[in-house]
Amino acid sequence: MAQWIDSDDLLNHAVNMMGKGSTLAVDTEFIRTNTFYPKLALIQISDGNEFWLVDVPAINNFSSLKQLLESHNITTIFHACAEDLEVLEHALNIVPSNIFDTQIAAGIVNRGFSMGYARLVEQVFDLELDKHATRSDWLARPLTEQQVAYAKEDVAYLHKLYDLLSGELVDQERGEWFIEECAAALEAASARKESDDYFRRVKGAWRLNKQSLTVLKCLCQWREEKARLKDRPRGHVVKDTVLLEISKRLPLSIRQLSDIGDLHSGQIRRYGTEIIDLIESTDADSSIASLPKPLNSVQNDLFKAMRSNLNLVAEAEKIPKEFLANKKELEAIARMSVEGCFKLPHRLSHGWRAKFVKPLLARVINSGDEI
Repeated sequence: MAQWIDSDDLLNHAVNMMGKGSTLAVDTEFIRTNTFYPKLALIQISDGNEFWLVDVPAINNFSSLKQLLESHNITTIFHACAEDLEVLEHALNIVPSNIFDTQIAAGIVNRGFSMGYARLVEQVFDLELDKHATRSDWLARPLTEQQVAYAKEDVAYLHKLYDLLSGELVDQERGEWFIEECAAALEAASARKESDDYFRRVKGAWRLNKQSLTVLKCLCQWREEKARLKDRPRGHVVKDTVLLEISKRLPLSIRQLSDIGDLHSGQIRRYGTEIIDLIESTDADSSIASLPKPLNSVQNDLFKAMRSNLNLVAEAEKIPKEFLANKKELEAIARMSVEGCFKLPHRLSHGWRAKFVKPLLARVINSGDEI
């Protein structure tokens, strides 16, 4: 039976109970459809025996929970922690000190890369979880019986997975790998707050010259401020495709701006003058590095050779190939190597990956020379 927590007093009492152990399984339910920030609706917590469902909108003071989850004496067990960490930090300013991500652990012990919680539970325990409540309205009250059952199940097996995967990490001597990956996950969650480099993710931005690329960067920063202030998705302010087109054309009047498709009249009334002023006041920034172009044939051949060799290593070492190096990293290496300005990314040249990746890529790229 899960305990429903909908007052500060009940939360403080529950936290006293939660703090008696050293591990807590945590999951969150939130809504993120028409907002920039996720709206946290529910926090599910279990100590392995008891279950608590924390009704976030009903509670004013989360200081006791913050102190507990940020304690170095508590390990917080998540599955696929990225969104949970984001919403906990934004909504409640909670940043857990120690995490154990069962998705990361399952990947490292070669149970499958980026495996969903339900699939992992089915693989390990031969149980099929009901996922029908996944996209339901978690801000509605009262929750349905189906929602409550779903919420409880989302933390019900995390302690058992923690015990099993911890043992497998020790047996396979990959505990240090796991610690490194969880630390990287915490760091990545914090880095997502930064928005200065969003322009690099705009599809087709690599075609822009320095002036247009500088304008795109400034437009993305401007939109980010609007989206955060209004708590609206970026695309609801102005779409990526529109910002790209504005950066290409560099309109200097409202009339020229009006010629851009997908920029409707309401957006022009609200933002037109600001956009024109931004374009007029932006000079090309020579410090902005050009964005990478699609691989040419020589670079693509090198990319394929690296990927093929990494796949062989992954198979031999029983590591999911996605853990060794991702497509973006290999493409960057291929570009730099062919252009004669090679530098191995820090993630691949340090830590547990280095012993697998460095000598292999050295053989592929430099005929055995060390990187």
